[in-house]
Amino acid sequence: MNTSTPRRPRPLIALVLALALVAVGIGWWRTHPTTGPAPLYGNVDIREVDLAFRQGGRVIKVLVDEGSTVREGDLLAEIDPDLLSDAEAGAKAAVDQARAEVAKLQAGNRPQEIARARAAVVQAEAVARRTTIEFDRQQQLIATRATSEQALVAATSARDEAQAALAAARQSLALQQAGARAEDIDAARSRLAAAEAQWSQARTARADAHLFAPADGTVMARLREPGALVGAREPVLSLSLGGPAYVRAYVPETRLAEFKPGTRVQVRSDSLGDALAGQVGSVSPRAEFTPRSVETPELRTDLVYRLRIVVPQPDGRLLQGMPVTVTLQPGS
Repeated sequence: MNTSTPRRPRPLIALVLALALVAVGIGWWRTHPTTGPAPLYGNVDIREVDLAFRQGGRVIKVLVDEGSTVREGDLLAEIDPDLLSDAEAGAKAAVDQARAEVAKLQAGNRPQEIARARAAVVQAEAVARRTTIEFDRQQQLIATRATSEQALVAATSARDEAQAALAAARQSLALQQAGARAEDIDAARSRLAAAEAQWSQARTARADAHLFAPADGTVMARLREPGALVGAREPVLSLSLGGPAYVRAYVPETRLAEFKPGTRVQVRSDSLGDALAGQVGSVSPRAEFTPRSVETPELRTDLVYRLRIVVPQPDGRLLQGMPVTVTLQPGS
């Protein structure tokens, strides 16, 4: 019977197997640290905002597409501003009218109007003097029976009417000299304030014809196209906000002391090469059961506290909803 010596593994195969084991070990170590405290598990929070105009109208421009990266303050879309411009012009005209009314009341009557009222007083005084003289003469004549009772009565009436007209003329002159009442000026100022408020609203509405990015981010959905009629507060674009990224993780009560606000941590995910630096932003004051959305090796139902971890510079590597592993930063 022939016996053969067992063949030894080739050196090349042994080397490949060794390198594969090393690579697997490095990958496992990155997501399952073997030293230090046990890691926490959580997810990157979803931070999206629906963008809408505060005024309804017809969309005339949408300047971004889905997937576009935008910066805070970038112009994203516009609606037809014609109706809003007309409303602003009407409100401005109402303000001008109210201002003119206030200025008129504050300035008082024109000198020509006062002079006319003063001339009316002079004329009324002359008439009053003439009718008084006639009344006195008729009284003297009635004593000698040189005139009739009817003439005396007529003179008396004329005198009384002239004196009343003089009193009215003097009151009119006093009103012209005094100008508008304080109450009338206050009322005019109130009307001016109301007109200015409406003008401010019209200017704001006119500015709202332009839709700007509230923060850095990525356009997730383009919901309306040019030509579409949209109502006030009807979403036109959906924006995924950029950094900082917020991670929601959960810590058991026994480890709360390790993760106080301000504690520096490292955030890893299966797709990250290197860990990202972050810190604990806040700790929920209320305990809850571990959510089933948390990706842990063994889902636990112990009471935990929710952490909010801030990653200031995610560099686009932390996608919203991504499961992550959180560990304490060495030296924390």
